[in-house]
Amino acid sequence: MRLKDKVAIVTGASNGMGASTARLFAAEGATVVLTDILDEGGHQVADSIAGDGGKALFMAADVTSDEDWARVMEQTLSRFGKLDVLVNNAGISSSAVGDDHGIAGWTKLMDVNANSVFLGTMRAADIMSRAGSGSIVNISSIMGIAGSPAGHPGYYAAKAAVRNFSKAMACRLGPKGVRVNSVHPGFMEPMVNSTNAGTRAARAEITPLRRTGRSIEVAYGVLFLASDEASFVTGTELVIDGGFLAQ
Repeated sequence: MRLKDKVAIVTGASNGMGASTARLFAAEGATVVLTDILDEGGHQVADSIAGDGGKALFMAADVTSDEDWARVMEQTLSRFGKLDVLVNNAGISSSAVGDDHGIAGWTKLMDVNANSVFLGTMRAADIMSRAGSGSIVNISSIMGIAGSPAGHPGYYAAKAAVRNFSKAMACRLGPKGVRVNSVHPGFMEPMVNSTNAGTRAARAEITPLRRTGRSIEVAYGVLFLASDEASFVTGTELVIDGGFLAQ
C-alpha cells in the first residue's frame, strides 16, 4: 500500500476529484479526514470508504475560515496523532460567481480558491515541520498556467496564485522535510458543464486526447505526489490535461 499508516486531510471531498482522492487514499492504506461544506455528501463518501474497509472521518468545515481550519487540524491530531498529507482540493469554478467582471466575484474566487489554500498550507506546515516530514498537494488548474477570455479573470488569478504559492512554500519548507506541489487538471467531468453535451464535446475537441478527464485520473497523480515515491519531488506542477497545454 502506497500510503500505509499515513494520515491525510482532503478538502472538498464530498464529490468529484476530492471524493475520488479520498477513496483512493483509503484504499492505499491512509486514514483520511474528509472536509467539505456539503455535510450529506461528505458523510456518504466517508461511510462508503468505511464500508469498503477503509478508515475515514468526515468533518464539516469551510475552507475560507481559519477557525474551521484550526478545528480540523486540532481534531485530526487529537484523534490520529499526526498529519502526513494535506490535499487542498476545495474550490469553485468561475461560473459559480455569475458576474464575469465584478469585484464580488473576484473576491469570492480568491477567497475560496487561493486564500483557503494559504490557510490550510500554513496550518499544515506548522505540524509537518515539527515532525520533519509531510506532503502538501494543492489543486490548481490548467487555467493557473494559461489564459482564456472565457469566465471570470479572478479564477485564472486565483489558480495561478496557488501555483506560485506552492513553489514559494516548497522553498521555505524543503529544509524542514516538507514537500509542496501543485496539480493542474484540464477539462474534467463532471466539473465542466456536465449537463451540457455540446460544451463537453467542444472541450474534448480541443484536447489532444479528444476527451475530457476523469476524476480518478487526477486522484492517481495526487496519490503519487502524496506518497514516498515522490520523496524528491517538490516545488513542481503536475499537469493532468490530456495534452491541452502541449499545444
